[in-house]
Amino acid sequence: MANVTVIGAQWGDEGKGKIVDWLASRADVVVRFQGGHNAGHTLVVGDQTYKLSLLPSGIVRGTLSVIGNGVVFDPWHFRDEVAKLKAQGVDINPQNLHLAENAPLILPFHRDLDGLREAAAGAGKIGTTGRGIGPAYEDKVGRRSIRVCDLAHLDDLDAQMDRICAHHDALRAGFGQPPIDRQRLLDDLWDIAAFILPFAKPVWLTLNEAKKAGKRVLFEGAQGVLLDVDHGTYPFVTSSNTIAGTASGGSGLGPSSVGFVLGIVKAYTTRVGAGPFPTELEDDTGQRLGERGHEFGTVTGRKRRCGWFDAVLVRQSAAVSGITGIALTKLDVLDGFETLKICTGYKIGDQSYSYLPPHAADQARAIPIYEEMDGWQETTAGARSWADLPAQAIKYVRRIEELIECPVALVSTSPEREDTILVRDPFAD
Repeated sequence: MANVTVIGAQWGDEGKGKIVDWLASRADVVVRFQGGHNAGHTLVVGDQTYKLSLLPSGIVRGTLSVIGNGVVFDPWHFRDEVAKLKAQGVDINPQNLHLAENAPLILPFHRDLDGLREAAAGAGKIGTTGRGIGPAYEDKVGRRSIRVCDLAHLDDLDAQMDRICAHHDALRAGFGQPPIDRQRLLDDLWDIAAFILPFAKPVWLTLNEAKKAGKRVLFEGAQGVLLDVDHGTYPFVTSSNTIAGTASGGSGLGPSSVGFVLGIVKAYTTRVGAGPFPTELEDDTGQRLGERGHEFGTVTGRKRRCGWFDAVLVRQSAAVSGITGIALTKLDVLDGFETLKICTGYKIGDQSYSYLPPHAADQARAIPIYEEMDGWQETTAGARSWADLPAQAIKYVRRIEELIECPVALVSTSPEREDTILVRDPFAD
């Protein structure tokens, strides 16, 4: 049986949480491999709604859940999120949740720097969540990070603190801020260490042992391919690689174990924050999509920008991530539209493009080329088989497959985990 890697194939917020939760019932391990608590995954189970941002979605089912080394880890947010889910009846303990010992920490001065930079950026704002994700990744690459394993060696942190303070104190001074309070930081780390360390494990070993035992691993990505720091709409991107290949480096399980790559795709397109969005609708249709789809960010609460399905961008995502099949979500939001549009290319000046060029100025000038289709008046909400779908809805799904050059594996027709049409079983490949 194959492993499965789940990634967003648009700008995030595609409904990964529900799909991962749906798949987790048949997985033995669920792994988060990049991002941080800037991710937002909502799970609806019966009359209970769970909002996750750092914890793997499998934790709600009690599946062994792993936070990999590719994640930047805020220990205080982790403590709060664990407490919140425990209050909802979710059992979380060091047996069912493993945290990579080598994951870098997000510290208070990372959040400070994130906010200071964004406030000073003026027209250059990129719409960061302000949670310290980017600065924490910078310190990781700059070899300054305090990592989870350092919490067991806080008496031996002077050299690392010197490196951190030499870098950050200069940045803080440039913003008129005082230097890092080293003693307060150490006190805070001593305070949180006892809560975090029981979860700390060599997760690369956990995962490789699971592989040897023939267990099924589900890799859970955060954000979406169009926010990838290399392949996304730079600079309006996140600070990590969100493509499927990151599952290996961000977990410690080799690239041959990535398995079936399932790209999550909304039946239309949304984006939170700044950046190019060729098919954005700033009219009544965009408003209707937002209201029907309840389009507000799980983490930020910000209203999502809405537009027609962009087959060009999803085709790019499928190519750079090696997507095996897609899960099409929120098909029911399109119920009742007289006409639907799908973007099949762009016009930039006098030139036509079958892909989105990398330069921000070109991206901002891209005018979508649309193909129109008749909509459907029947409901797709709650459909669990092809037979439950209107004929025109099936045509829409099939046309998307053709344009993105990738087959549909799942169709989701409501937030409920069971309202899912299984076309191709990712775990059977």
